[in-house]
Amino acid sequence: MAWLLLLAAALADVAMALALKHAQGWTRLWPSIAGLVCANGAIVLLTLALRQLPVGTAFAVFTGIGAAGVAAAGIALYGESAAPLRLALIAGIAVCIAGLKWTAT
Repeated sequence: MAWLLLLAAALADVAMALALKHAQGWTRLWPSIAGLVCANGAIVLLTLALRQLPVGTAFAVFTGIGAAGVAAAGIALYGESAAPLRLALIAGIAVCIAGLKWTAT
């Protein structure tokens, strides 16, 4: 259950970043509010996951999923670079996330 909470926290973090992109520097009300709601949701879910998971592993996985997720969303939604090296580096983050999960105690 803790891993599912951590995944939900990371996805909320991705949603926060995407909402804040649309907030255009806090100049648009609803995307700004959505970003704040998602940020708070991510913190709450991460806090719940930390009840059972080691903090170093959980935060590294949370950050990695967030970074890879936002990078992938940038490619899919905003036409950001999908250069082979960039895709390989995003895949490397995913491999590291999986490795941290497999080695967590």
